[in-house]
Amino acid sequence: MPMPTRTQTLPVSGATCKGCSRTINAALEQITGVESVTVDLHAQQVTVTGTASRSALLDALVQAGYGTDDDQHDQDAHCRDKPEKAAVTPAQSVRLSISGATCASCVRTIENALRNTPGVDKADMNFADRTVQVSGTASTETLISAVTDAGYGAELLDNSADQQEQQEAREQAHYHTLLRHMGLGLGLGVPLMAWGLLGGDMMVRAGQTSQWIWLAIGLLTLAVLATAGRHFFVGAWKAFRNHNANMDTLIALGTGAAWLYSMVVVLLPGALPEAARHVYFEASAMIIGLINLGQALEVRARGKTSAAVKRLLDLGAKTARVVRDGEERDIPVEQVQTGDILRVRPGEKIAVDGTVKEGESRIDESMLTGEPMPVSKSEGDNVSAGTLNEGGSLLYTATAVGKDTALSQIVTLVKKAQGSKPPIGRLADQVSAVFVPTIMLIAIAAALVWFNVGPEPRLTHMLISATTVLIIACPCALGLATPMSVMVGVGKAAEYGILIRQGEALQTSSQLDTIVLDKTGTITEGKPAVTDIICAEGQQEDTVLKLAASLESGSEHPLATAILNESKQREVSLDDVTQFQALNGKGVTATLNGKAYRLGNRRWLENEGVNINLDSTPLTDKGATPLFLSEHKTLLGIIGVADRIKDDSKAAITRLKEQGLKVIMITGDIAASANAIAEQAGVDEVMAEVLPEDKAKKVQALQGEGRNVAMVGDGINDAPALAQADVGFAIGTGTDVAIESAAITLMGGSLHGVADAMAISSATVRNIKQNLFGAFVYNSLGVPVAAGILYPLTGSLLSPVIAGAAMSLSSVTVVTNANRLRFFKPKHTNGTPP
Repeated sequence: MPMPTRTQTLPVSGATCKGCSRTINAALEQITGVESVTVDLHAQQVTVTGTASRSALLDALVQAGYGTDDDQHDQDAHCRDKPEKAAVTPAQSVRLSISGATCASCVRTIENALRNTPGVDKADMNFADRTVQVSGTASTETLISAVTDAGYGAELLDNSADQQEQQEAREQAHYHTLLRHMGLGLGLGVPLMAWGLLGGDMMVRAGQTSQWIWLAIGLLTLAVLATAGRHFFVGAWKAFRNHNANMDTLIALGTGAAWLYSMVVVLLPGALPEAARHVYFEASAMIIGLINLGQALEVRARGKTSAAVKRLLDLGAKTARVVRDGEERDIPVEQVQTGDILRVRPGEKIAVDGTVKEGESRIDESMLTGEPMPVSKSEGDNVSAGTLNEGGSLLYTATAVGKDTALSQIVTLVKKAQGSKPPIGRLADQVSAVFVPTIMLIAIAAALVWFNVGPEPRLTHMLISATTVLIIACPCALGLATPMSVMVGVGKAAEYGILIRQGEALQTSSQLDTIVLDKTGTITEGKPAVTDIICAEGQQEDTVLKLAASLESGSEHPLATAILNESKQREVSLDDVTQFQALNGKGVTATLNGKAYRLGNRRWLENEGVNINLDSTPLTDKGATPLFLSEHKTLLGIIGVADRIKDDSKAAITRLKEQGLKVIMITGDIAASANAIAEQAGVDEVMAEVLPEDKAKKVQALQGEGRNVAMVGDGINDAPALAQADVGFAIGTGTDVAIESAAITLMGGSLHGVADAMAISSATVRNIKQNLFGAFVYNSLGVPVAAGILYPLTGSLLSPVIAGAAMSLSSVTVVTNANRLRFFKPKHTNGTPP
């Protein structure tokens, strides 16, 4: 009997963004009997309609890489005798350093090896910095073993400065090794090539002294292949053992074939036609030397792409001045513990995250937020590791140390984003899957054509065409095209206080046409403040403010806080009141010096018989809430309280509109107040009186019109809309829930960060397209030319040596073009990058 259709709600954990939502939808919709799937990221729930069993749905969620806290599922799993489901290891994200990878084909091999490992949910390799990010429940040892079995090396990475220094030292050593290998290859190859170009005989004459000389040169070339070219042959052998082919395969086949043919010519010249007794030792040596040179230049340029992460790591203090047993002492920052009391003096860096216990100062946070103005700090305020104390001395309590500091988490996010792949990069992945085998087939086909229908010397033409095709093809350029640009782009964004959490968002941000801005805390400051004081005849502003603040001193209402903050700023002293009453929806009343005062809305005071003879329209027109102050039945004044728009909101919104976006403000405020704020900010459209739970529906409706929508917000109630949008931007001063739901986090509170993020995203995607275009065009033109397609016009074949130089140059060109992004600056930014 078929199971009836029903609606089930499943718990899910670990789903934080729209990408997660799509993954869950795809996983569940494949199950037989599933009719519809709705993912609620805010509630961490999935609602499924259909006939599928609950256990099948929960199993699919686990397989997709998400947690399920479901007792019924645990019992079902236990009954089905699957203990591994009953005690699932918590999912983790591990970053590994990879050695031995040389091209896009290696990337595919490593990713497939990891993805086929039990417990791995996701594996993405960043070829640009030779790291791989793995998510799942598999142990680190299992992951390293999987990479090793695939023929490559791997080790665990963390974000410590020491490990970064070690990695830089290894890269530097590798760079010098490549230069030595280049010297060996070119040291033999250049003189041989010069000999041939200057008219020297490159033919072997049987029985003559030249045959023995060429034999010695052949042995020297073998030594070059075994030393300077050893890593190519080792890599090719490992790939062969694992039934793969990569760039090493092409280089090893090309240089090995040229050397082997030349040795046959030297040892058995009589077995070949006289015209085919040409040796190509110089080609093998030159190719090895040139490719090593290209790789050395690539390593050097690649080091520049990670400059942003290095700068972030360099922000951290090396030592901290801790107060213990009444004494201050300097200790390594690694020894600081949560709860320690630390002293920071003027001009010093904050060592760890903490809360100010004593003192006042101004802190330069531009290196984290991108905002240039120092921020005042006093008792109770939070300070972040890596920021600079510009003013006085502070005592603060450590609240987060080591990997838990905001700076360390930012470094982790940046590195993770640098390793992610935007959709545009998938084309290169698809091509790389068949690239090397295709090139090998083309080389064989070219050799067969030249051998069967080519002019004499056929053997020579066959060897040159096949070797040149193998050497000129460059899967390395394809593999570098996307990750190099992503690394630089994400790093550049970090310099401007923008944390791009997902590679997909990097590309989607360049395609947006609509942006929805939450009002409170995004366009506005999120804190009500006094904007105006209108006084009745004979009254002074400070007098009206003093009376109002005295009345509100016993209230906790946000409007009361605004009035009290204004009185503090103006240094207005307060009087004690008696008979205080807070009347919900009306205002407050109290007695001061024997007189009854009221502060509240117009309707309440009018009902109490107060004559409202002052015009509050100028306040409401600006979106302010008017609070009327009266003594008995006499109006003393009106205080306007509003959530002011941020100083730079209007300029930032203008930039967004200049970039071609339709700017929409969304708020729960009444239409009159919303329109007043919208007019000040300069937005195109207003969505007022929208309930928090309906914000995501409004975003969805815009998407239904075919729009690419971004959402910018900072509150818990913005989280569903941030997750629903094509790209979610979370204001870094907002809640953790909002930040976790967004694809991009702005460390500062300025909307200029959104415009900067979009500008950087557009520049990065444009750079990726340039790299991919160059890589594809190079290979599309280079391979046919190497095969000899121009021979009928030129009467000659492309030299394998020139092919080796071109192949090396193509990789260096991609890396150099990506590094141009380091000099990109968004136009009209409000402030400068750190």
